[in-house]
Amino acid sequence: MSSPETYRNNYLKHRQRALSRYERNRRPDLLLRRLSHVVDRSLRALLMSYSLPAHAALCAVGGYGRQELYPESDIDILILLKEEPGQADTQLIERLLAAMWDIGLKPAHAVRTLGQCLDEAQTDIATQTSLLELRCIAGFPGAAEELSQCLHDQIDPQAFYLAKRVEMRQRHHRYHDTPYALEPNCKESPGGLRDLQVLQWLAQAAGLGRTWSDIAASKLLTEAELRALRRVSLAFMRVRIELHLLCGRAEDRLLFDLQPRLAEVYGFQPSPGRLASEHLMQRYYWAARVVSQLNTILMQGLEERLFFSSERLPTTIDNDFEITNNRLELKDEQAIQHNPGLIFTAFLHLQQHPQLQGMSARTLRALWHARRLIDENFRLSAKNRSLFIQVFKQPRGVVQALRLMTMLNILPRYLPVFRRIVGQMQHDLFHAYTVDQHTLMVIRNLRRFTMAEHAHDHSLATQLATDFDKYWLLYIAALFHDIAKGRGGNHSALGAVDAERFCHQHGLSLEDTALVVYLVKDHLSMSLVAQKRDISNPEVVAEFARHVKSTKNLTALYLLTVADIRGTSPTIWNSWKAKLLDDLYHLSRRALGDDNFQTSTVLAQRKSVAITSLLKKGINQGDIDNFWSVLNLDYFLRHDSSDIIWHTASLYGALLNPAPVVYSRPLGRGKLVKYWYTPRTALIFSWKSVRSLTSTHLAFKMPASIQPPTDGHLIALWSWCHRYY
Repeated sequence: MSSPETYRNNYLKHRQRALSRYERNRRPDLLLRRLSHVVDRSLRALLMSYSLPAHAALCAVGGYGRQELYPESDIDILILLKEEPGQADTQLIERLLAAMWDIGLKPAHAVRTLGQCLDEAQTDIATQTSLLELRCIAGFPGAAEELSQCLHDQIDPQAFYLAKRVEMRQRHHRYHDTPYALEPNCKESPGGLRDLQVLQWLAQAAGLGRTWSDIAASKLLTEAELRALRRVSLAFMRVRIELHLLCGRAEDRLLFDLQPRLAEVYGFQPSPGRLASEHLMQRYYWAARVVSQLNTILMQGLEERLFFSSERLPTTIDNDFEITNNRLELKDEQAIQHNPGLIFTAFLHLQQHPQLQGMSARTLRALWHARRLIDENFRLSAKNRSLFIQVFKQPRGVVQALRLMTMLNILPRYLPVFRRIVGQMQHDLFHAYTVDQHTLMVIRNLRRFTMAEHAHDHSLATQLATDFDKYWLLYIAALFHDIAKGRGGNHSALGAVDAERFCHQHGLSLEDTALVVYLVKDHLSMSLVAQKRDISNPEVVAEFARHVKSTKNLTALYLLTVADIRGTSPTIWNSWKAKLLDDLYHLSRRALGDDNFQTSTVLAQRKSVAITSLLKKGINQGDIDNFWSVLNLDYFLRHDSSDIIWHTASLYGALLNPAPVVYSRPLGRGKLVKYWYTPRTALIFSWKSVRSLTSTHLAFKMPASIQPPTDGHLIALWSWCHRYY
């Protein structure tokens, strides 16, 4: 019997030899296969000294089973038994597993009988998937063959497809449904390795083969798609290998601190205005988009093959399109080659027919291949320009159409300025996505302001969006607001030039062009004033109102600003920012002379919501009226309904209390403490922490005769208020 040290040295020697060969040729597929062979050889050598139970099989499953073993990944093994193990069998298995650890392997193991495997596969889709990759390494091969046959007989391709689709959608949701996060996970994020593996598992369950070549032979893939899949598969294999080697652990995230080191490994060099890591990540995002494109097309093709009957009659839309199985179908795939304008027509049909559940695989494939038809002549066509503008004007499906255009590389082809921001990194503390994906997020947020189901999320934005004329202009402004990021210089000013050119080329009126250009050029101004300046100072508000010039500009800028901030990161928006922007909007509208909006709309809405809630709390109308009688117009314009409800419920009983009343209210990560002084003043202080004053709101001016309180912190607050007011 050889010593564990001997086995360990042999394993490490062969492993290092495989890694050294990889450093010379950078062939990721060969490395993964060689590492799997090294482990196979080591396990078989171990079994010369350590025994398996009789009629047991040592099997590889998961990634190791398909011979894709990454340098720092766990080794997925199954010890398959014909029957329940006895005590002696258990001891043999424990000794074997301990020996694996001793020689440097990291087994992720399961010990099951054939019946247990089949039972587990029926209830757990992850186990069923892992067993699809079953490969016998040593022991009794008949057990593994029997399990594979039973699993093949048991699997329902339709149920498996539906389960994997749900699993994939849940995984995508965990990663914010985008491949374009600034620190993506090359394995699990949308557009990553897992999406490619899902396609292979589904094809295998459907009996279409295990490899990309097998799948292409089933006519589910074209030759061009086969080449693209092989290329991106190797690209993602390599990036995951390099991450493991850089970190010395199973790290699949392209973290910020790893990106420069990874760029150095790949040989990327910095260029004027761009880091080497930015070039690396842009290449990554382009590959991730190809994976997303092919994943969408092949998932659609598999679904149609598994579920749809060819006997259902299509519904004709026009000479070129029809509806088949609730999918948009291009009647003749070659028609688009003769009439490239059908590219935009397809997206308009998708928007204009609510019954459609997307496009067929044939149509998606035709559009993807037709992207190369979008050249200068296509862009100069007045008909194509008109069709593109119509996409923005549709009452539904705008975001879906733009996202699909981006994924299929149609939007970047049509707008070369947009192509430059595809995969463009943003190195700041706020943005969580690349510039192109942030742009689509902003358009999504603008669209949500028009949808009743999202009205609770931001009531003022919803109200303003409903009444805004030519709302589609805001989508165009959003499309261009960051279009010049990464060029150097003032991206707002440069983007305004691009936006003006686009508007003139696409026939927008001078008035509409002026609004779009203003929004692009000034899209940062409202958030800067709200968050960086004292908007309780009338001069600040008056200056901002003069800059905005009109109520229409103000409303459009407010909507774009809210959508922009909310599109930077899933966590950056909060009630404090919402309150500042709402206050600035209301105050600026008053400064522009639109008092009717303030009094008749805002006050009525806020008071109505507050009264309804307060009455439900058991507070009678008389107490509400008495409390509100000491509050002036500014109070109701500065506070939203939730603040008014909380102040009233907490303080209406203290109206005649001669001493200060102090309450605390949880608000996010800190506490908001309100101080109420009566009877001779109605003063509400907002105090985020005991020593950090954040804002002060007056119901009316504080009389000089009021005596200050005695508590030290309150004296400081009192002195501050006297100086300020």
